[in-house]
Parts: sequence; C-alpha cells; structure tokens
Amino acid sequence: MAERGLHLERLRIALGDQVLADVTARIAPGEVVTIMGPSGSGKSTILAAITGTVDPAFGVSGRITLDGAELGNLPPEARRVGILFQDDLLFPHLSVGANLAFGLSPALRGRAARHAAIENALAGVGLEGLAGRDPATLSGGQRARVALMRVLLSDPRALLLDEPFSKLDSTRREQIRQLVFAHARERALPVLLVTHDPADARAAGGRVLHVGGAGG
Repeated sequence: MAERGLHLERLRIALGDQVLADVTARIAPGEVVTIMGPSGSGKSTILAAITGTVDPAFGVSGRITLDGAELGNLPPEARRVGILFQDDLLFPHLSVGANLAFGLSPALRGRAARHAAIENALAGVGLEGLAGRDPATLSGGQRARVALMRVLLSDPRALLLDEPFSKLDSTRREQIRQLVFAHARERALPVLLVTHDPADARAAGGRVLHVGGAGG
C-alpha cells in the first residue's frame, strides 16, 4: 500500500545556474511543515512546482508524490492540490455562494446537494446565511474564510499555504491561522506553509525547513 502524504524528494529549484532551493520532506496526513527563507529564495516557486504552475524560467528537478502517485507529469487540475495565497482571489462578479460553487467537485451532482454543501461550508466557518452576499461587503477575515472553504470544497488531497495570513490584522490572523490548521487536520491533509513570519511557524507547530538564496 502506498505511503500517504506529500513527499518531496530532492525537489530542486534553479534559475539559470543558481540553485535557489533544494528540499526533501515527507509531510504526513494532518501534519503542517513550514518553509521559511528570505524574499527571492524560491519558496513560492516550490509551491508552484507542486501545483504544476511553475514559471518556465525556473528549472525544476526531483520527485513529488502525493499518496504514492507521482505528480510530475500530471496537469494542475489532476493533481488535487489546494492552495491559498496572500490575496483571497474571490471572483468579484460572483456572490459568496457562487464563489464556493466554483470550488465544488464535479463529482458532487444535483442542485440540492451542491446547495447543501455550500451552506454547510459557510456554517463551518461561522458565515451562515451569507451565500447571497457580494464578496466586496465582507471583512478581510470573512473573505479569508470563504477562500479557505472554496479550496476545501474542491476536495484536495494536500493543502499549500503561500503567506495567506500576511494581510490580516493580528487578531484576525490568529483566528484564521487556527481555523485553517484545524480544518486541514480534521480532513487529514498534509500541509506545506510558506511564510516570512516566525509566529506562523510557531502556530503551525510542525517542522520548519529553511531555504536561502536570491533571485526567484
């Protein structure tokens, strides 16, 4: 039986002749591993390599597996890897509910079932009754919660976090941080967090990997 979790084996990110990062990590279901390093050290590019969206300017080598399946040759939509960014990236022309519907797995069929999934997701983050709201009317913390649930509704097998807490004030930051980690652990998702903030790493409570360099 394949070993579950997200495994990076000598995942190397290079820009020209310069190696920015070389990471080996095994992230078990429900575990949070943090990557820290200065700006330009290839942290976000590591996440892009995992999702299959890396800029062609970067050279990528090594092996990435998720629950035993190699991801290297799969298109991004087949990898089932969810990612949260600094910006919530909610669609401004869609309601909160329609934003969440965008994340729903195609395997979930039927209008009633999809509506129930959206309502349950909102209830799970304390946003009951807000499906019809314009995202522009939400607070930063509320938008972050909607973005989280949109990712989780897509039924990912791993979760990547690219500084998703950095634009929140200190109170909301702590709340959303705990919310994200709790939902990921509840779903037994391996989590890889990229951050500049040592407080994020402490809240994650897992191993911390350091990368260094410049230029990417």
